[in-house]
Amino acid sequence: SPRAAPPRFGPLQLVLAAAGTAAAALDLCMDGWVAAEYARRGQPAWAALSLSLLAAASAAAQACSWLWLRSDPPALRPAVPVALLAALHLLQLGFFFRCIHALKVGWKVCWAKAEEEDEQRHMAFLSHDISMLRLFETFLENTPQLTLLLYVILRTNKAELTQGLGIGTAFLCVSWSLLDYHQSLRSFLQDKYELSLGSSIIYFLWNLFLICPRILVVALFALLWPYGVALHFPLVWLAMFLWVSLQGTDFMESPGPEQLYRAVVAVILYFSWFNVAQGRTLYRSIIYHGFILVDSTLLALAWFWGRAPSEEHSYLLPVLFAALACYLLGLGLRVTYYKWLHPNVQEGGYDEVDASGGRDGLEFRSFVEPDLVNRRMQWLAQTQFPLSQPARQHFLNGAAAA
Repeated sequence: SPRAAPPRFGPLQLVLAAAGTAAAALDLCMDGWVAAEYARRGQPAWAALSLSLLAAASAAAQACSWLWLRSDPPALRPAVPVALLAALHLLQLGFFFRCIHALKVGWKVCWAKAEEEDEQRHMAFLSHDISMLRLFETFLENTPQLTLLLYVILRTNKAELTQGLGIGTAFLCVSWSLLDYHQSLRSFLQDKYELSLGSSIIYFLWNLFLICPRILVVALFALLWPYGVALHFPLVWLAMFLWVSLQGTDFMESPGPEQLYRAVVAVILYFSWFNVAQGRTLYRSIIYHGFILVDSTLLALAWFWGRAPSEEHSYLLPVLFAALACYLLGLGLRVTYYKWLHPNVQEGGYDEVDASGGRDGLEFRSFVEPDLVNRRMQWLAQTQFPLSQPARQHFLNGAAAA
C-alpha cells in the first residue's frame, strides 16, 4: 500500500469547521431557550428534564474528550496548562475549546503558509476527534431532546416557535453528525473512495428517514405511558450495551473508559445503527433493524390500542402510517446507496462491510508518522471497511506502532 497523505485541509474545510462550531453553539442556545420557555410557562418539570438531558450528554462528552487528551501524544496536546484543560472540561467547555483550537490550527494551515505534511496530519487528528465528539453529544442530547419536544407538543396539542426551531435544528444536527462521522472515517482511505455530493445527500437522507420514525413512536408511547419510557429505555439500552460488549471493542486506552464508550454507543443504538466490530456486518445490521422495527411497531401498537378515541389527536393515525412509510423509504435508500451510489461501486471496486460483509479491495492510508494518526478513529475505520489480508496486516502493524 503506497504511503499517502490525508486530504488537504483548505479554506473550504475551514469554513465548514467554523460553521459546525457555530451550529453546535446555536443548538446549545436553542436547548437553553426551550428550557427557559418551559420554566416561563409554569412547567418546571419539563424544564428540569430538558436541562438534565443536556447536562448528562455534556458530561459524557466532556469525559470522553478529557480521557482522549490524557492518552494523546504530548506533541499533539494543546499548548496550555493541564490544569486549565481540566478546568475547561469541568466547566463543560472542553468540546468548544477543541473546536476553537482546531480552527486556530486550521487557519495556520490555510493562511500562514504552514503547508507541511505534519501540520496537515495534526489538523486531521483534531478533526477526527471533533467529529466523534459531535456524534456522541448529538445522540446523547439531541435525540432525547427531540423526543421530549415531540412529547410536549403532542401533550399540549400546540407548537411554539422555539419548539419548532428546536426540532428542525436537532434533526439536522443528528443526520449531519452521522454524515460528518462517516466522511471522517473515509479520510483513512485513498482519495478515490471519497463520498460524492450525490452519495452524501443519499447518506444524509436515509439516516434522517430512519431516525425520525423511531423518535416519533417513542414520543407517542410516552404520550400515554410517560413512566413506561423510563422502563423501556433502560431495558433496550441494557440489551444494546450487552450486544456491544459481546462484539468486543478496543476504542479507549483502558478497560474502565471502554465501558463508558460502550455505554454511549448503546444510547446511539437505541435510535440508530452504529457498527463497532470487524467482520460481516450484513447479518448484524439485519438483526438490528429487525429488532428496532419490531420494537417500534410494538410501541406504536401500544399507543394505538391505548389511545382514547377523540378528535384531539385524530391526525396522529395518518402520521403514524407516514412514519412507517418513511422508515421503509429509509431502508430502501440505504440499500440503494450501498448497491449503486457507494463510492467503491462507482469506482468499480467493492462495497463496504456494512453491505457486502467482508470483501477485499480497499486500501488504507499508510502514514509516515504513526504518532500523528488518530488511533481511535483508525480503529473505527478498520471496523467499517474491509481489507485484503496483506493490507490488513499492514494496517495492524501501523496501528500497533501508533
